Amino acid sequence: MSAQSAATATANERVKTLTLDSTQLYLTALNSTTSTLSFPPIPSSFPPSNFIPNTRFLIDSFRLPFTAFSASYFLSHFHSDQYSGLSPSWSKGIIFCSHLTSLLLIQTLKIPPRFVFALPLNDPVLVDGCEVILIDANHCPGSVQLLFKVPTKNGIFERYVHTGDFRYCNPMKLNSYLIGFVGCDAIFLDTTYCDPKCILPSQEESIDYVVSVVDRIGKEFGKRRVLFLIATYVAGKENILVEVARRCKTKICVDGRKMEILRVLGYGDGEVFTEDESESDVHVVGWSVLGETWPYFRPNFVIMEEIMVEKGYEKVVGFVPTGWTYEVKRNKFAVQTKDTFEIHLVPCSEHSNYDELKEYVKFLKPKKVIPTVGMDFEKLESKHADELRKHFDGLIDEMDNKKDLLMGFHRGNCETVEKVERDANEERVMERNKNMFEMKTVESNDMDVSSNDVSYVHKPDSQDSTIPSEEERERIIEETRDSLPKWVTRDQILDLVSSSRWNIVEAVSNFYEHEIEFYEQVSVFRTFESASHASSPNSPISLSNSGPFRSSTDESVNTNLSQVSKSPSLKLTRWSNISPSKRKKNTEKRSNKKVKSNSKLESSGSKQPTITSFFSKLLPDDSKGGKTDRKN
Repeated sequence: MSAQSAATATANERVKTLTLDSTQLYLTALNSTTSTLSFPPIPSSFPPSNFIPNTRFLIDSFRLPFTAFSASYFLSHFHSDQYSGLSPSWSKGIIFCSHLTSLLLIQTLKIPPRFVFALPLNDPVLVDGCEVILIDANHCPGSVQLLFKVPTKNGIFERYVHTGDFRYCNPMKLNSYLIGFVGCDAIFLDTTYCDPKCILPSQEESIDYVVSVVDRIGKEFGKRRVLFLIATYVAGKENILVEVARRCKTKICVDGRKMEILRVLGYGDGEVFTEDESESDVHVVGWSVLGETWPYFRPNFVIMEEIMVEKGYEKVVGFVPTGWTYEVKRNKFAVQTKDTFEIHLVPCSEHSNYDELKEYVKFLKPKKVIPTVGMDFEKLESKHADELRKHFDGLIDEMDNKKDLLMGFHRGNCETVEKVERDANEERVMERNKNMFEMKTVESNDMDVSSNDVSYVHKPDSQDSTIPSEEERERIIEETRDSLPKWVTRDQILDLVSSSRWNIVEAVSNFYEHEIEFYEQVSVFRTFESASHASSPNSPISLSNSGPFRSSTDESVNTNLSQVSKSPSLKLTRWSNISPSKRKKNTEKRSNKKVKSNSKLESSGSKQPTITSFFSKLLPDDSKGGKTDRKN
């Protein structure tokens, strides 16, 4: 073979996608002579945040199964809450992870190497027929996000992003593989800080603070007089330690276990870290030495005093770098003191803060958000999970779920599903024809509109005369509610179904064709409501800060909303079948027509809608987020 041919063959091998069969890898690891394996079905009670749909891929799930359901296990990073359940006796399946994490598993936890398989970063790999890509998670050394492309029927792929634990940063938007997952089917999201109160400073700002305190106090007291204690995990916070060492020109003292981890991470040359206490006044301690961080920080000055006396110092300054110690209403960097002791609470976290979570979801625009922290994992549709997902209303791609929602109305076999799709297409054609007819009608007639009218008055056609019984109406409303976002109010639903001739499929279809308009109207109302409270503290509008309106029949609320609807400063347009571009033309034509008095319009009775027909509930207030589980 010529040199050129050999080079070409090598290049082809390099670009060829690595293909793996987890079952065969597992059988090889077991030294089994069997060529196949069978697993029981994954039970419905298995936490949905720990496995990828339509696969047997289990994520950060080593202590949960009592029976082996799979040979494919993925570990996102080397933190105890993720690898809990692993031990030197592990033999349940193959653990897929990053190269750095594989070293930590083998050298620190003593996992048998034959059960660990390292996957490359930013390089697609086929595992059991699914494309898997690992990208950096910006959490701790070796941490990764997992991207899955899962084949389904008819050559269609489902795409899933599992963030593991991660801290979002702008460079992630530039990752070409992650860009390919924009509009993915679901994101399994690290919701540790999914709370509007958790707006943490950047990691750089927090690190600068620690460095400045060590430098200032160190110069003030001199060497061997003040001891600095920095709390860390077994793996993590290395970026703080390295920067303190570099900028304060000092080594960092760690114990033997921490040094073992640091050697795996490439810090074993003695330039930064040492096990000799006499070489440094900056020591690393375990996470709970300085105090308990959950549910609020409780300092342990007793232990600090014992350490100070034992090591012969005059003063001890501690640092607890975690977002859980962040006190929003106080200084950004809180300090607790007693006698000669200080504990600095540094909001330096490797988890995404609230704004970063929303920015990430906005970028990916998934069809669904699945929380992985801060909820009952076995109840994905629980009230708590819904509260977490509400933070991302308007950011996910609910429009793409429209067909699934329509199909949900018709439970049955495949023929029924196909009929729904045909009906939906026919309805869209009829809708366009109807819009064209209405447009011509509007343009050829002089409409009587009040100068203060902010709504489009729906005039029911002849089919609207058939109104279901009260019981049937309630059934239709409730069934429609199940297929719409949580923020849609009862009166909005009533308007939708009544204007759609009580046809549920048509009502839901109409909603999702105009969803953005509905959401913008709600946003405008919230802005108006906020402004009203700011300008008039004693305003009669009384709205709950964290929940829905009590009811559309609440007299006081209806009265106040009616007053809002008459305000000339709030221009809201009621939903109609006319497209936004056509409606704009209609508005321009109407503005050139002679406008009649308010009295005539008000005398039309029930035909005059108020803003109440849109808002019988408040949107969830972003200032009150769901409570999260403990996670440092």
